[in-house]
Amino acid sequence: MKKFEEKTIKSEQIFTGKIIKLQVDDVSLPNGETSTREIIKHPGAVAVIPITKDNKIVFVEQYRKPLEKSLVEIPAGKLEEGEDPETAAIRELEEETGYTTKALSFVTSFYTSPGFADEIITIYITDTIEKLSKQVAGDEDEFVEIIELTLDEAKQYVEDGRIQDAKTNYAILYLHALERR
Repeated sequence: MKKFEEKTIKSEQIFTGKIIKLQVDDVSLPNGETSTREIIKHPGAVAVIPITKDNKIVFVEQYRKPLEKSLVEIPAGKLEEGEDPETAAIRELEEETGYTTKALSFVTSFYTSPGFADEIITIYITDTIEKLSKQVAGDEDEFVEIIELTLDEAKQYVEDGRIQDAKTNYAILYLHALERR
């Protein structure tokens, strides 16, 4: 057994939804005791840091029901089954912002909430976005507003609490580090 590995004794899937699955696992702990883990299974997600020709970052503002408020975020969305992450990133960029790109660069991947979920998000950046001539249809239950901000304005949004999600905070920190180089 690896140093802190928890061996699954029993696993029961208790919910299957449109986006997630919830399972409850009984596990054997490294000290020989047992415990229960509630685990969210997620197909993964992608996000894009889109930069305009005039050096503004394109964000979307949308309502997040679990939080009961709107957040300003970089464009993002979940992977469809078997979908290539770069393809998904371009699809989400087009659906949410009306921009497209032919060139994405990988930034990072990270687990969003590893204490209870296996979701991994992959972030890309592009500074070669172009406005689409025709709007691409997005999810029918998704309503977003486009916001374009300079990096300084985005940092102020963080300070003001208007940007509060991890992927967007990471994106701003990443851009800040690039700027300082």
